[in-house]
Amino acid sequence: MRLHVRVHGDGLAGVPFLLVHGLSSNARLWDGVAGHLVAAGHPAYAVDLRSHGESPGAADGHDTATAADDLAGLGLPPAIVAGQSWGGNVVVQLAARHPERVRALGLVDGGWIDLAAQFPDWETCAAMLRPPDVTGMSAARLRERLRSAHPDWEPWAVEATIFNLAVGPDDSLSRRLPIPQHMRIVRSMWDDPPQRYFGQIDVPVLAIPAGTRTPNLAGLRDVKIRPYPDGDHDLHAQHPASIAADLLSLA
Repeated sequence: MRLHVRVHGDGLAGVPFLLVHGLSSNARLWDGVAGHLVAAGHPAYAVDLRSHGESPGAADGHDTATAADDLAGLGLPPAIVAGQSWGGNVVVQLAARHPERVRALGLVDGGWIDLAAQFPDWETCAAMLRPPDVTGMSAARLRERLRSAHPDWEPWAVEATIFNLAVGPDDSLSRRLPIPQHMRIVRSMWDDPPQRYFGQIDVPVLAIPAGTRTPNLAGLRDVKIRPYPDGDHDLHAQHPASIAADLLSLA
């Protein structure tokens, strides 16, 4: 599987960072964070997971374990690896399955998502987490919604979020990640929660939760928590400078 990677600061001598997006997201959401990492002297590699962003679509492999193996297959040097939302779950498995690839972990409002602990059964979970239909929606309309919902986001973050979807010549939106593949990933999150891998992680972990809920991090041996009680789920888009500073504490 060939994956698209946005390379920031190629050739810099600092410890590298690998940045992993969430479900139905894309690498551009990390652009703000990557800019601050580069300014601090570190190269950053933001990856589009299979069937996301500019990476090609795939017929199979839409699950957390395969995504982790895809990251290991990039052949990058050992890095400080940060994942947001489902991407946090992915990088937890990367650290457990391929420890030689990971120097430290940054978990940005993810990496502890256990859907079976949040919903009474799979049917309820699937109904609640099935993505909405975007038929008939335009990029202009989505842009207005995002600006209204996130008035503190910079324009690049709004445009990066729109890039989660494909924009047609008539400004219409369509899914990069089709709903069936999206739901296969959700099912893998249900079947394969990250907590079962915590005991295998031997690197420092920084957990960065948004909101006031306390994440379940039992089993992690070396973990610090940096909460954002008033933050958005997309903390890397909302507070790129602050998130970059948090991640640099792992370097």
